[in-house]
Amino acid sequence: MLPEARCDTILQQPAAQSSVGEHATVSDPDLGYPQLLAELKAALAAARLRAHRTVNTELLGLYWQIGHAILERQHAEGWGTKVIERLAVDLRAAFPQMRGLSRRNLVYMRTFAAALSAKITQQPVAQLTWGHVTVLLDRLEDQAERDWYAAAAAEHGWSRNVLLNQIMNRLYQRAGAAPSNCTASSRRPTATWPSS
Repeated sequence: MLPEARCDTILQQPAAQSSVGEHATVSDPDLGYPQLLAELKAALAAARLRAHRTVNTELLGLYWQIGHAILERQHAEGWGTKVIERLAVDLRAAFPQMRGLSRRNLVYMRTFAAALSAKITQQPVAQLTWGHVTVLLDRLEDQAERDWYAAAAAEHGWSRNVLLNQIMNRLYQRAGAAPSNCTASSRRPTATWPSS
């Protein structure tokens, strides 16, 4: 048994330091927790963003594939066969929980496939949402402008409304006409959608 004075001395000494931090003690397990929480939250957010981008790219690839199939079928059968209308009804019946299979969206898919000669992969348009793509298809006829706006939206992270605003304010024309020390090719991103 230890003398009473010795026990008091031991109890009053600080506990041994742990590896968590310089000032951490056995009695302070929360030290370092905020940093751990912040790191895990950042990792979760990054993983969610990667998953979102992967799903979005796959969805755009699927939409291109559907549009391409519609183009081929219409070419084989002709316009009067109502390919899009039949597909819209049948696909919605087969996948009632899936959104995006309306007649209007199938027309967008056809237009999307017509604008691209090959399936998208690592192009800036693959980083955009379907809503961005429909804005590009609706608002722009010129392929070079679509390419430029797709690259700019992907690079700058524009929302659909910002993209629409930039198109309505004719940013493509203004960026090409603005005086600059840069060469013309450095002011305008290179083509992002394969040309047909």
